[in-house]
Amino acid sequence: MKKIFFSIALLFSLLVTSQTADDLFSKANNLYQNGKYSEAIESYSAIEKQELVSDDLYFNLGNCYYKLNKVAPAIYYYEKALKENPAHEDASINIAFAKRMTIDVIEDLPKTFLQRFSASVIQQLPFDTWAILGVLASFLASLLFLLYHFSYSSRKKLFYFNTSIFAVFVLIISLLFAFQNYKTVQKDRTAIIFVDKVEIKNAPSTSSEAIFELHEGTKVVILDELDHWKKIKIADGKIGWIYADDLKEI
Repeated sequence: MKKIFFSIALLFSLLVTSQTADDLFSKANNLYQNGKYSEAIESYSAIEKQELVSDDLYFNLGNCYYKLNKVAPAIYYYEKALKENPAHEDASINIAFAKRMTIDVIEDLPKTFLQRFSASVIQQLPFDTWAILGVLASFLASLLFLLYHFSYSSRKKLFYFNTSIFAVFVLIISLLFAFQNYKTVQKDRTAIIFVDKVEIKNAPSTSSEAIFELHEGTKVVILDELDHWKKIKIADGKIGWIYADDLKEI
C-alpha cells in the first residue's frame, strides 16, 4: 500500500512540476513579447532551476540577454542551446550576431579534414540521436534479414539482402558517430568569459606574469584546473591561466 501511495504521489508531483514549468514558460514568453526582458529572464531561470532544460529554453534566455546588451550571458546561453541541439538554426544565427558585440578578435587555427568533418557532420546531431539512429538501423537490419530468410523469390532475396547490408552499414556508422560525439562532448570543456576584461597569467597565481588579455563573451576551452584557477586555451592556440570566477563553464 505504501508503494502505491508513493507512486501516486511521485506521479502527481511530476504532473504539477510539468504544469508549473509550462505556465512559467508561457508567462516568460509573454513578458519577452512585451519587452520585459529582465522579468522574462526570472521566469525562464525558474524553469532552469527545476532542471527542466531544453534548447528552446536556453535559446530564449540568450535572446533576453541579447536584448539587454549583455553579451557574455547571451553567448553563454546560445552556446548551451547549441550544445543541447547542434542543429538549432536560430541559435546559430543569433550567436553570430552576439559575437559581433565582443571585443576580442581571435583567428581560429587551421583545422584538419577530420576536424572539419566532425564539426560539419558528426557534431550536427547529439550523440544520443546518433545512438537512436543506430538502434533503429539494427531493428531494420534484423527485419530485412528475416524477410530475406523467409522469402522464396530470388529477386526479393537479393533486394532484402542488399538493403540489410546497407542497414548494418548505417548501424555501424551511427554507433561510431555516437561514440565519437560522446567523446568530444566529454573531453571538450568550454566556457565563456564573464568579466569585462581579464589578464591571462602564465601560472596559476596572482603574482604571475600576464601574457594576454581577454574580454567578456570570449569562448575558451578548459584544459586543466588547480585550486581556484583554470588553464584555458583560445581559438588561436594561446594558453594561460585564469581565475575560475572570471568565467562560466558551458
